[in-house]
Amino acid sequence: MPQPTPTADPAQTRVQLQEIRPDLVERFDAALPGARAAVLDRLRLAIGREPLPGAAFTDMDPVELAAKLWPGTAFVGEIANSVANLALARADQPAGRPHIAPGDPDGLGKIEQLLVDGHPLHPCCRTRAGMTVADVLAYAPEHRPVIRLRRLRVPAERWHGTGQPVLYAHPWQAARLLRRYPWLTDVGPTRPVRPLMSLRTVAPVNGGPHIKTAVDVQMTSAVRTVSPAAVHNGPILSEFLAGITADLPIDVLAETEAGAVITEDGPDRHLAHLIRRAPRLGAGEQAVPLGVFATRFLDTVDDPYRWLRELTEILFTPLTTVLERGVALEAHGQNTLVVLRDRRPVRILYRDLGGVRVHRRLGLDLHGDLLTDDPAVLRTKLAAAALGTVATQLVDAFAGHHGAEPDRLWAIVAAGLRDTPELLTEPLPIKATTAMRLAADPLEDIWTHQPNPMAVHA
Repeated sequence: MPQPTPTADPAQTRVQLQEIRPDLVERFDAALPGARAAVLDRLRLAIGREPLPGAAFTDMDPVELAAKLWPGTAFVGEIANSVANLALARADQPAGRPHIAPGDPDGLGKIEQLLVDGHPLHPCCRTRAGMTVADVLAYAPEHRPVIRLRRLRVPAERWHGTGQPVLYAHPWQAARLLRRYPWLTDVGPTRPVRPLMSLRTVAPVNGGPHIKTAVDVQMTSAVRTVSPAAVHNGPILSEFLAGITADLPIDVLAETEAGAVITEDGPDRHLAHLIRRAPRLGAGEQAVPLGVFATRFLDTVDDPYRWLRELTEILFTPLTTVLERGVALEAHGQNTLVVLRDRRPVRILYRDLGGVRVHRRLGLDLHGDLLTDDPAVLRTKLAAAALGTVATQLVDAFAGHHGAEPDRLWAIVAAGLRDTPELLTEPLPIKATTAMRLAADPLEDIWTHQPNPMAVHA
Protein backbone atom coordinates (compact mmCIF):
# COMPACT_ATOMS: atom_id res chain seq x y z
CA MET A 1 0.00 0.00 0.00
CA PRO A 2 1.42 3.46 -0.88
CA GLN A 3 2.45 5.68 2.00
CA PRO A 4 0.11 8.57 2.86
CA THR A 5 1.16 11.84 1.26
CA PRO A 6 2.26 14.59 3.63
CA THR A 7 0.91 18.06 2.84
CA ALA A 8 -2.11 16.63 1.08
CA ASP A 9 -4.25 18.66 -1.30
CA PRO A 10 -8.05 18.25 -1.32
CA ALA A 11 -8.00 15.23 -3.64
CA GLN A 12 -5.28 13.45 -1.66
CA THR A 13 -7.03 14.29 1.59
CA ARG A 14 -10.21 12.68 0.36
CA VAL A 15 -8.35 9.50 -0.61
CA GLN A 16 -6.70 9.28 2.80
CA LEU A 17 -10.00 9.94 4.57
CA GLN A 18 -11.59 7.00 2.75
CA GLU A 19 -8.92 4.81 4.36
CA ILE A 20 -8.80 6.21 7.90
CA ARG A 21 -12.03 8.16 8.51
CA PRO A 22 -14.67 7.17 5.96
CA ASP A 23 -17.30 8.73 8.23
CA LEU A 24 -15.87 12.18 7.37
CA VAL A 25 -15.80 11.88 3.58
CA GLU A 26 -19.32 13.12 2.92
CA ARG A 27 -18.94 16.04 5.32
CA PHE A 28 -15.52 16.86 3.85
CA ASP A 29 -17.05 17.03 0.37
CA ALA A 30 -19.78 19.31 1.67
CA ALA A 31 -17.25 21.58 3.40
CA LEU A 32 -14.89 21.98 0.43
CA PRO A 33 -16.75 24.75 -1.44
CA GLY A 34 -16.91 26.92 1.68
CA ALA A 35 -13.25 26.25 2.47
CA ARG A 36 -12.23 27.25 -1.05
CA ALA A 37 -14.27 30.44 -0.75
CA ALA A 38 -12.77 31.29 2.65
CA VAL A 39 -9.19 30.85 1.45
CA LEU A 40 -9.97 32.77 -1.75
CA ASP A 41 -11.35 35.65 0.33
CA ARG A 42 -8.11 35.80 2.30
CA LEU A 43 -6.09 35.66 -0.91
CA ARG A 44 -8.13 38.44 -2.50
CA LEU A 45 -7.63 40.57 0.61
CA ALA A 46 -3.88 40.03 0.43
CA ILE A 47 -3.73 40.90 -3.26
CA GLY A 48 -5.75 44.04 -2.64
CA ARG A 49 -3.60 45.50 0.11
CA GLU A 50 -0.15 43.90 0.11
CA PRO A 51 2.83 44.52 -2.21
CA LEU A 52 1.83 41.66 -4.49
CA PRO A 53 1.11 41.34 -8.22
CA GLY A 54 -2.53 42.09 -8.93
CA ALA A 55 -4.82 39.92 -11.00
CA ALA A 56 -8.20 40.22 -12.61
CA PHE A 57 -10.10 37.14 -11.59
CA THR A 58 -13.60 35.80 -11.31
CA ASP A 59 -14.72 33.26 -8.74
CA MET A 60 -11.85 30.93 -9.44
CA ASP A 61 -10.30 28.26 -7.25
CA PRO A 62 -7.69 29.81 -4.90
CA VAL A 63 -5.14 27.16 -5.89
CA GLU A 64 -5.58 28.03 -9.57
CA LEU A 65 -5.20 31.71 -8.74
CA ALA A 66 -2.02 31.12 -6.74
CA ALA A 67 -0.62 28.97 -9.55
CA LYS A 68 -1.38 31.72 -12.05
CA LEU A 69 0.33 34.41 -9.98
CA TRP A 70 3.22 32.43 -8.49
CA PRO A 71 3.80 29.36 -10.69
CA GLY A 72 6.26 26.80 -9.44
CA THR A 73 6.40 28.12 -5.87
CA ALA A 74 5.82 26.12 -2.69
CA PHE A 75 3.10 28.64 -1.86
CA VAL A 76 0.75 27.03 -4.38
CA GLY A 77 0.92 23.70 -2.56
CA GLU A 78 0.49 25.44 0.78
CA ILE A 79 -2.71 27.07 -0.47
CA ALA A 80 -4.01 23.67 -1.58
CA ASN A 81 -3.13 22.18 1.80
CA SER A 82 -4.81 25.08 3.57
CA VAL A 83 -8.04 24.49 1.63
CA ALA A 84 -7.94 20.77 2.40
CA ASN A 85 -7.28 21.20 6.11
CA LEU A 86 -9.85 23.96 6.49
CA ALA A 87 -12.49 21.73 4.92
CA LEU A 88 -11.36 18.87 7.16
CA ALA A 89 -11.61 21.09 10.24
CA ARG A 90 -15.12 22.20 9.34
CA ALA A 91 -16.17 18.62 8.58
CA ASP A 92 -15.01 17.37 11.97
CA GLN A 93 -16.92 19.74 14.25
CA PRO A 94 -19.65 18.83 16.75
CA ALA A 95 -22.91 20.70 16.65
CA GLY A 96 -23.04 23.82 18.81
CA ARG A 97 -20.49 25.08 21.33
CA PRO A 98 -19.90 22.75 24.27
CA HIS A 99 -20.40 24.14 27.75
CA ILE A 100 -17.06 24.76 29.44
CA ALA A 101 -17.50 25.74 33.06
CA PRO A 102 -15.29 28.31 34.80
CA GLY A 103 -12.89 26.48 37.09
CA ASP A 104 -12.40 23.53 34.73
CA PRO A 105 -8.60 22.92 34.82
CA ASP A 106 -8.87 21.75 31.20
CA GLY A 107 -11.07 24.71 30.27
CA LEU A 108 -8.52 26.82 28.42
CA GLY A 109 -7.41 23.91 26.26
CA LYS A 110 -11.01 23.07 25.39
CA ILE A 111 -11.70 26.73 24.56
CA GLU A 112 -8.64 27.08 22.33
CA GLN A 113 -9.66 23.98 20.43
CA LEU A 114 -12.95 25.67 19.51
CA LEU A 115 -11.16 27.77 16.88
CA VAL A 116 -11.97 26.16 13.53
CA ASP A 117 -10.85 28.48 10.73
CA GLY A 118 -7.39 29.45 11.99
CA HIS A 119 -5.69 32.73 11.12
CA PRO A 120 -8.35 35.32 10.18
CA LEU A 121 -6.29 36.96 7.39
CA HIS A 122 -3.64 34.52 6.14
CA PRO A 123 -4.52 32.42 3.04
CA CYS A 124 -2.44 29.63 4.59
CA CYS A 125 -4.74 29.69 7.61
CA ARG A 126 -4.74 25.90 8.02
CA THR A 127 -1.52 24.79 6.29
CA ARG A 128 0.15 21.80 7.98
CA ALA A 129 3.02 21.23 5.53
CA GLY A 130 4.78 17.95 6.26
CA MET A 131 1.89 16.25 8.04
CA THR A 132 -0.30 13.52 6.63
CA VAL A 133 -4.08 13.63 7.06
CA ALA A 134 -3.74 11.13 9.91
CA ASP A 135 -1.20 13.45 11.56
CA VAL A 136 -3.54 16.43 11.25
CA LEU A 137 -6.41 14.50 12.81
CA ALA A 138 -4.15 13.27 15.61
CA TYR A 139 -2.38 16.52 16.50
CA ALA A 140 -4.15 19.63 15.17
CA PRO A 141 -6.14 21.47 17.86
CA GLU A 142 -9.21 21.97 15.67
CA HIS A 143 -9.73 18.18 15.90
CA ARG A 144 -9.73 18.33 19.72
CA PRO A 145 -7.03 15.74 20.47
CA VAL A 146 -5.47 14.89 23.81
CA ILE A 147 -1.87 13.74 23.39
CA ARG A 148 1.28 13.07 25.41
CA LEU A 149 4.64 14.66 24.76
CA ARG A 150 7.79 12.51 24.84
CA ARG A 151 10.51 13.12 27.42
CA LEU A 152 13.93 12.73 25.77
CA ARG A 153 16.95 12.56 28.07
CA VAL A 154 19.91 14.53 26.76
CA PRO A 155 23.60 13.96 27.64
CA ALA A 156 24.49 16.71 30.11
CA GLU A 157 27.27 18.08 27.90
CA ARG A 158 24.74 18.55 25.10
CA TRP A 159 22.21 20.56 27.13
CA HIS A 160 21.87 24.33 26.86
CA GLY A 161 19.48 26.17 29.13
CA THR A 162 17.76 25.87 32.48
CA GLY A 163 16.25 22.88 34.20
CA GLN A 164 17.17 19.22 33.91
CA PRO A 165 18.65 17.92 30.62
CA VAL A 166 15.35 16.52 29.42
CA LEU A 167 13.80 17.73 26.18
CA TYR A 168 10.02 17.85 25.96
CA ALA A 169 9.34 16.82 22.38
CA HIS A 170 6.11 16.75 20.43
CA PRO A 171 5.35 13.12 19.49
CA TRP A 172 5.40 13.99 15.76
CA GLN A 173 8.86 15.51 16.24
CA ALA A 174 10.19 12.96 18.72
CA ALA A 175 10.09 10.03 16.33
CA ARG A 176 12.20 11.96 13.82
CA LEU A 177 14.68 13.16 16.45
CA LEU A 178 15.26 9.69 17.86
CA ARG A 179 16.06 8.34 14.41
CA ARG A 180 18.57 11.11 13.72
CA TYR A 181 20.21 11.43 17.17
CA PRO A 182 20.75 7.96 18.72
CA TRP A 183 22.30 9.52 21.83
CA LEU A 184 18.85 10.84 22.82
CA THR A 185 17.00 8.47 25.18
CA ASP A 186 13.21 8.27 25.33
CA VAL A 187 12.36 8.11 29.03
CA GLY A 188 8.62 8.04 28.61
CA PRO A 189 5.57 10.21 28.00
CA THR A 190 4.26 13.18 29.88
CA ARG A 191 0.84 13.21 31.45
CA PRO A 192 -2.02 13.95 29.00
CA VAL A 193 -1.90 17.38 27.42
CA ARG A 194 -4.13 19.28 25.04
CA PRO A 195 -2.69 21.14 22.01
CA LEU A 196 -3.55 24.85 22.13
CA MET A 197 -4.23 27.16 19.18
CA SER A 198 -0.65 26.97 17.93
CA LEU A 199 -0.60 23.11 17.79
CA ARG A 200 2.97 22.88 19.17
CA THR A 201 2.11 24.48 22.54
CA VAL A 202 0.26 22.25 25.00
CA ALA A 203 -1.51 22.51 28.35
CA PRO A 204 -1.90 19.60 30.80
CA VAL A 205 -5.53 18.52 31.02
CA ASN A 206 -5.43 18.64 34.83
CA GLY A 207 -3.70 21.99 34.98
CA GLY A 208 -0.06 23.00 35.17
CA PRO A 209 2.59 24.84 33.17
CA HIS A 210 2.25 25.07 29.41
CA ILE A 211 5.01 23.70 27.18
CA LYS A 212 6.01 25.17 23.82
CA THR A 213 7.74 22.61 21.62
CA ALA A 214 9.52 22.65 18.28
CA VAL A 215 7.63 21.06 15.39
CA ASP A 216 9.18 21.07 11.91
CA VAL A 217 5.87 21.81 10.22
CA GLN A 218 5.10 24.81 8.02
CA MET A 219 2.08 26.54 9.55
CA THR A 220 0.95 29.86 8.02
CA SER A 221 4.23 31.74 7.53
CA ALA A 222 6.90 29.67 9.25
CA VAL A 223 8.22 26.33 10.43
CA ARG A 224 7.49 26.30 14.16
CA THR A 225 10.80 25.86 15.94
CA VAL A 226 12.16 27.38 19.19
CA SER A 227 15.18 29.57 18.52
CA PRO A 228 18.26 29.79 20.77
CA ALA A 229 17.39 33.48 21.14
CA ALA A 230 13.99 32.57 22.56
CA VAL A 231 15.61 30.12 24.98
CA HIS A 232 17.88 32.93 26.20
CA ASN A 233 15.35 35.77 26.18
CA GLY A 234 12.31 34.17 27.79
CA PRO A 235 13.28 34.20 31.47
CA ILE A 236 14.96 37.63 31.18
CA LEU A 237 11.97 39.26 29.49
CA SER A 238 9.52 37.54 31.83
CA GLU A 239 11.12 39.04 34.91
CA PHE A 240 11.36 42.50 33.37
CA LEU A 241 7.80 42.56 32.05
CA ALA A 242 6.42 41.42 35.40
CA GLY A 243 7.91 44.58 36.88
CA ILE A 244 6.67 47.10 34.33
CA THR A 245 3.14 45.64 34.22
CA ALA A 246 2.70 45.18 37.97
CA ASP A 247 0.37 48.18 38.23
CA LEU A 248 -1.61 47.28 35.09
CA PRO A 249 -4.46 44.83 34.38
CA ILE A 250 -2.10 42.82 32.13
CA ASP A 251 -0.58 39.65 33.56
CA VAL A 252 2.37 38.35 31.52
CA LEU A 253 2.59 34.56 31.61
CA ALA A 254 6.24 34.07 32.49
CA GLU A 255 8.52 31.74 30.58
CA THR A 256 10.14 30.10 33.59
CA GLU A 257 12.39 27.50 31.96
CA ALA A 258 13.85 26.92 28.52
CA GLY A 259 16.34 24.55 26.98
CA ALA A 260 17.83 23.35 23.72
CA VAL A 261 19.95 20.40 22.65
CA ILE A 262 23.43 21.18 21.38
CA THR A 263 24.08 19.56 18.00
CA GLU A 264 26.68 20.26 15.32
CA ASP A 265 24.78 23.52 14.75
CA GLY A 266 25.06 24.63 18.39
CA PRO A 267 21.88 25.07 20.50
CA ASP A 268 19.42 23.68 17.97
CA ARG A 269 16.04 25.30 17.26
CA HIS A 270 14.63 21.94 16.18
CA LEU A 271 15.37 20.36 19.57
CA ALA A 272 14.19 22.95 22.08
CA HIS A 273 11.32 23.83 24.39
CA LEU A 274 9.96 26.62 26.58
CA ILE A 275 7.94 26.19 29.75
CA ARG A 276 5.39 28.88 30.49
CA ARG A 277 3.38 29.61 33.60
CA ALA A 278 -0.27 28.69 33.28
CA PRO A 279 -2.97 31.35 33.82
CA ARG A 280 -4.01 31.95 37.42
CA LEU A 281 -7.74 32.39 37.55
CA GLY A 282 -10.03 33.32 40.39
CA ALA A 283 -13.36 31.78 41.26
CA GLY A 284 -15.82 32.17 38.41
CA GLU A 285 -13.16 33.41 35.95
CA GLN A 286 -12.56 32.06 32.47
CA ALA A 287 -9.71 32.91 30.05
CA VAL A 288 -10.46 33.15 26.34
CA PRO A 289 -7.98 34.08 23.58
CA LEU A 290 -9.36 37.10 21.76
CA GLY A 291 -9.15 35.29 18.42
CA VAL A 292 -11.48 32.60 19.78
CA PHE A 293 -13.74 35.15 21.45
CA ALA A 294 -14.31 37.00 18.16
CA THR A 295 -15.52 33.83 16.44
CA ARG A 296 -17.14 31.65 19.12
CA PHE A 297 -18.18 33.81 22.09
CA LEU A 298 -20.06 36.74 20.52
CA ASP A 299 -23.38 35.40 21.76
CA THR A 300 -22.21 36.02 25.35
CA VAL A 301 -22.18 39.81 24.76
CA ASP A 302 -25.36 41.79 25.38
CA ASP A 303 -23.99 45.27 24.74
CA PRO A 304 -21.00 45.35 22.35
CA TYR A 305 -20.30 49.04 23.05
CA ARG A 306 -20.00 48.53 26.78
CA TRP A 307 -18.00 45.33 26.30
CA LEU A 308 -15.50 47.02 23.97
CA ARG A 309 -15.21 50.00 26.32
CA GLU A 310 -14.35 47.65 29.18
CA LEU A 311 -11.85 45.80 27.01
CA THR A 312 -10.24 49.08 25.96
CA GLU A 313 -9.72 49.99 29.62
CA ILE A 314 -7.87 46.75 30.37
CA LEU A 315 -6.10 46.18 27.02
CA PHE A 316 -5.66 49.01 24.52
CA THR A 317 -4.98 51.79 27.04
CA PRO A 318 -2.57 49.71 29.18
CA LEU A 319 -0.70 48.62 26.04
CA THR A 320 0.12 52.28 25.39
CA THR A 321 1.43 52.58 28.95
CA VAL A 322 3.73 49.59 28.36
CA LEU A 323 4.79 51.27 25.11
CA GLU A 324 5.72 54.46 26.98
CA ARG A 325 7.84 52.28 29.26
CA GLY A 326 9.80 51.01 26.27
CA VAL A 327 8.15 47.73 25.23
CA ALA A 328 5.74 46.93 22.42
CA LEU A 329 3.74 43.79 23.12
CA GLU A 330 2.57 41.86 20.06
CA ALA A 331 -0.97 41.56 21.39
CA HIS A 332 -2.73 39.64 18.63
CA GLY A 333 -5.65 37.26 18.95
CA GLN A 334 -3.60 34.18 19.79
CA ASN A 335 -1.18 35.77 22.26
CA THR A 336 -3.78 37.80 24.14
CA LEU A 337 -6.39 36.28 26.44
CA VAL A 338 -9.26 38.15 28.02
CA VAL A 339 -10.30 37.00 31.49
CA LEU A 340 -14.09 37.00 31.82
CA ARG A 341 -16.10 37.14 35.01
CA ASP A 342 -19.86 37.00 34.62
CA ARG A 343 -19.19 37.31 30.87
CA ARG A 344 -17.50 40.72 31.34
CA PRO A 345 -13.81 41.46 30.59
CA VAL A 346 -11.88 42.11 33.81
CA ARG A 347 -8.18 41.69 32.96
CA ILE A 348 -5.75 40.48 30.31
CA LEU A 349 -3.27 37.62 30.08
CA TYR A 350 -0.39 37.99 27.63
CA ARG A 351 1.84 35.16 26.46
CA ASP A 352 4.61 34.40 23.95
CA LEU A 353 7.50 36.85 24.15
CA GLY A 354 9.16 36.13 20.81
CA GLY A 355 7.34 38.90 18.95
CA VAL A 356 7.82 41.81 21.35
CA ARG A 357 10.06 44.79 20.60
CA VAL A 358 12.14 46.47 23.32
CA HIS A 359 13.84 49.86 23.36
CA ARG A 360 17.62 49.63 23.70
CA ARG A 361 17.62 52.32 26.37
CA LEU A 362 16.28 49.73 28.82
CA GLY A 363 19.63 47.91 28.69
CA LEU A 364 18.27 44.36 28.54
CA ASP A 365 20.59 41.55 27.41
CA LEU A 366 18.41 40.16 24.63
CA HIS A 367 19.39 38.12 21.58
CA GLY A 368 17.88 38.22 18.10
CA ASP A 369 15.85 41.08 16.63
CA LEU A 370 13.89 42.24 19.68
CA LEU A 371 15.91 45.40 20.38
CA THR A 372 15.36 48.73 18.62
CA ASP A 373 15.98 52.41 19.23
CA ASP A 374 13.27 53.52 16.80
CA PRO A 375 9.95 54.55 18.43
CA ALA A 376 8.18 53.99 15.09
CA VAL A 377 9.21 50.32 15.13
CA LEU A 378 7.70 49.95 18.58
CA ARG A 379 4.45 51.67 17.57
CA THR A 380 4.17 49.58 14.42
CA LYS A 381 4.55 46.30 16.30
CA LEU A 382 1.86 47.29 18.81
CA ALA A 383 -0.54 48.85 16.31
CA ALA A 384 -0.37 46.00 13.78
CA ALA A 385 -1.26 43.35 16.33
CA ALA A 386 -3.60 45.14 18.73
CA LEU A 387 -5.34 47.49 16.30
CA GLY A 388 -4.85 46.08 12.81
CA THR A 389 -5.75 42.57 13.97
CA VAL A 390 -7.58 42.41 17.32
CA ALA A 391 -9.56 45.66 17.25
CA THR A 392 -10.39 45.25 13.56
CA GLN A 393 -11.60 41.68 14.07
CA LEU A 394 -13.73 42.66 17.05
CA VAL A 395 -15.25 45.68 15.30
CA ASP A 396 -16.10 43.55 12.26
CA ALA A 397 -17.48 40.79 14.47
CA PHE A 398 -19.71 43.08 16.54
CA ALA A 399 -20.92 44.82 13.39
CA GLY A 400 -21.80 41.50 11.77
CA HIS A 401 -23.24 39.72 14.81
CA HIS A 402 -24.89 42.58 16.71
CA GLY A 403 -25.44 45.15 13.98
CA ALA A 404 -23.20 47.57 15.90
CA GLU A 405 -21.98 50.75 14.20
CA PRO A 406 -18.27 50.40 13.27
CA ASP A 407 -17.53 54.11 13.60
CA ARG A 408 -18.99 54.20 17.11
CA LEU A 409 -16.93 51.14 18.04
CA TRP A 410 -13.73 52.68 16.70
CA ALA A 411 -14.49 55.86 18.63
CA ILE A 412 -14.46 53.81 21.83
CA VAL A 413 -11.01 52.41 21.04
CA ALA A 414 -9.76 55.86 20.00
CA ALA A 415 -10.85 57.35 23.32
CA GLY A 416 -8.54 54.91 25.08
CA LEU A 417 -5.53 55.93 22.97
CA ARG A 418 -5.61 59.69 23.52
CA ASP A 419 -2.21 59.71 25.22
CA THR A 420 -0.56 58.19 22.13
CA PRO A 421 -1.89 60.38 19.29
CA GLU A 422 0.31 58.75 16.65
CA LEU A 423 -1.79 55.59 16.98
CA LEU A 424 -4.84 57.64 15.97
CA THR A 425 -3.33 59.59 13.09
CA GLU A 426 -0.75 57.32 11.45
CA PRO A 427 -1.98 54.83 8.81
CA LEU A 428 -2.85 51.51 10.39
CA PRO A 429 -0.03 48.97 9.84
CA ILE A 430 -0.96 45.41 8.95
CA LYS A 431 1.50 42.57 8.58
CA ALA A 432 1.73 41.56 4.90
CA THR A 433 1.59 37.84 5.65
CA THR A 434 1.34 36.63 2.04
CA ALA A 435 4.17 38.87 0.84
CA MET A 436 6.26 37.62 3.76
CA ARG A 437 5.57 34.00 2.87
CA LEU A 438 6.71 34.63 -0.72
CA ALA A 439 9.80 36.61 0.33
CA ALA A 440 13.33 35.21 0.47
CA ASP A 441 13.24 35.57 4.27
CA PRO A 442 9.69 34.76 5.41
CA LEU A 443 10.50 35.76 9.01
CA GLU A 444 11.37 39.37 8.18
CA ASP A 445 8.43 41.67 8.82
CA ILE A 446 6.82 43.32 5.79
CA TRP A 447 4.13 45.91 6.45
CA THR A 448 1.28 47.29 4.46
CA HIS A 449 -0.85 50.22 5.59
CA GLN A 450 -4.54 51.05 5.58
CA PRO A 451 -6.40 54.28 6.35
CA ASN A 452 -6.74 54.62 10.10
CA PRO A 453 -10.44 54.34 11.07
CA MET A 454 -9.72 56.32 14.23
CA ALA A 455 -8.28 59.38 12.45
CA VAL A 456 -11.64 61.12 12.45
CA HIS A 457 -11.69 60.79 16.24
CA ALA A 458 -8.17 62.17 16.79
